[in-house]
Amino acid sequence: MATIPTIHLNGTSFTDLRDGYAAAYDAIDKAIDALAAAELNGRDFYPQGPDAYYQARKERDQAFDQLRAAHAYVGEMLAGICDQRR
Repeated sequence: MATIPTIHLNGTSFTDLRDGYAAAYDAIDKAIDALAAAELNGRDFYPQGPDAYYQARKERDQAFDQLRAAHAYVGEMLAGICDQRR
């Protein structure tokens, strides 16, 4: 669970926090889409041996997992910030 910043008079404004995390959320969405669109073809790996493509696939899956974790974190932060405005 993310530690959500508290909106108060001496801190960062609601708008700046919301907009910053919304921009990060959108950027991670775009990064996920860009990685999904990047070519990962077995023909590019077979000269490295029979396991190279599967290793590359595993590494790509791990990268997706990290992006999804960042996306979830930022989404939780954004929701927590927005909940304070209601």
